[in-house]
Amino acid sequence: MSRSAVILVRIALLLAVLGAWEVLPRAGVVNPMLLPPLSQVLVVLGEILKRGDFQEAMAVTAAEVLVAFVIAVPLGALLGVLSAENEYFGAIFKPMLFYVFSIPKSIFLPMFILVFGIGFGQKVAYATFSTIFIVIMSASAAVESVKAEYLLVAQSYGATRAQILRRIYVPSMMPILLETLRISMIFNFTGVMIAEMYASRTGVGHMISNWGENFMLPQLFAGVIVLAVAAMAFNELVRYWEARCSTWRG
Repeated sequence: MSRSAVILVRIALLLAVLGAWEVLPRAGVVNPMLLPPLSQVLVVLGEILKRGDFQEAMAVTAAEVLVAFVIAVPLGALLGVLSAENEYFGAIFKPMLFYVFSIPKSIFLPMFILVFGIGFGQKVAYATFSTIFIVIMSASAAVESVKAEYLLVAQSYGATRAQILRRIYVPSMMPILLETLRISMIFNFTGVMIAEMYASRTGVGHMISNWGENFMLPQLFAGVIVLAVAAMAFNELVRYWEARCSTWRG
């Protein structure tokens, strides 16, 4: 199936979902108190976007997501490369990594609240913690995916460590690392939202939590739409660069 056909199918599915969202509540198939019609939610969304407190909350959430992402990805990539390149380090570190990764991260949130309070640092620290494990595992897998014969040929021609890193490792790892960026952003975004919903005075997650607790469903769904659009925009941006790097697979 061509790329244009895939895009058309995606658009058709999206329109079908949005149409059902509008029609079903108005037809009484779904209780409009539980699922307000899309048109009503969009009107509320337009009003919310004009509010100064919501714009401030969006700025805070964006800053938390960005800072946590900038910390988690390079640090996780470094640890992942070390665990794959250093056999002794990997033998010690990997079992612990898989053990901690298997535990739901939300159970650690009270510890972060006790240590960092409920301010900016707590959201960044918790989101970094939620994200770094998937980055470590993916970076380690990316290093292990580099074909040994490529390294052998490069070394036989006298390539330096820096040249091997730049000419062999980076091109071979890039597609996997770009996929990791998409996945890690999901963990990062979720970590910030959980932290804001459970312990915060500001942020989009905090506002969504308040709307849910007060059964303000049009506002709640409007906030969800904002988060969904932001997540999809980032996903498509990384997907674009992943497609650009697809020729490096091999």
